[in-house]
Amino acid sequence: MSKPTLTISSKTYSAWSLRGWLLCRLAGLDVELVDVPNDASNRAELLLLSPSVLVPRLSIGKLSVWDTLAIAETLNELHPEAQMLPKDAAARALCRSVSGEIHSGFSNLRSALPMNLKVRHESFPIFSGAKPDIERIEAIWLECLQRYKGPFLFGKKPTVADAMFAPVTQRFLTYAVPMTAEIAAYCEAVTAWAPMAEWIALAKAEPEDIEELDVEF
Repeated sequence: MSKPTLTISSKTYSAWSLRGWLLCRLAGLDVELVDVPNDASNRAELLLLSPSVLVPRLSIGKLSVWDTLAIAETLNELHPEAQMLPKDAAARALCRSVSGEIHSGFSNLRSALPMNLKVRHESFPIFSGAKPDIERIEAIWLECLQRYKGPFLFGKKPTVADAMFAPVTQRFLTYAVPMTAEIAAYCEAVTAWAPMAEWIALAKAEPEDIEELDVEF
């Protein structure tokens, strides 16, 4: 069988591509990254790869799956030994719930603080519409960190939830979002997570003239 592939867009700007990569690494799956630039000339190619025109897209043999939560559940089925979800049923339910929440919500945060792994602002004006999103995310993180004692959301080991929230930690760091010590420690723990550090290095090596995405693929 050929090596699994993960079709992605920009490593610098694409939060969804980052999530797909982290989920594969969380499962212990070694994948080949296939870059598809997100511009109009590549729309037809993206449609052939994924009917939803979304990346990431994971291909393992004849299996093809897109959408990050679908990728997470597929990898969890294929690699149960990786324990991508917590063992405890209540923790597992919470993990799935908060992962679903970040997957479908927080549109104001996405618009106000787009992911950009190449910059760090010392200060940045955050418009009022994004503040409820930030407050809700911090509430989720604090609930999990205090209940499961960190350094990750569900304890000592990263889970699907950490992969889903990883781009948000980088947004907080990029735009100097004011944080408590506990929240800042979590953001730094995710940044130091080996596959996250590897992705950041790959992003910094991308060409400087790459176009920032108009929409977050």
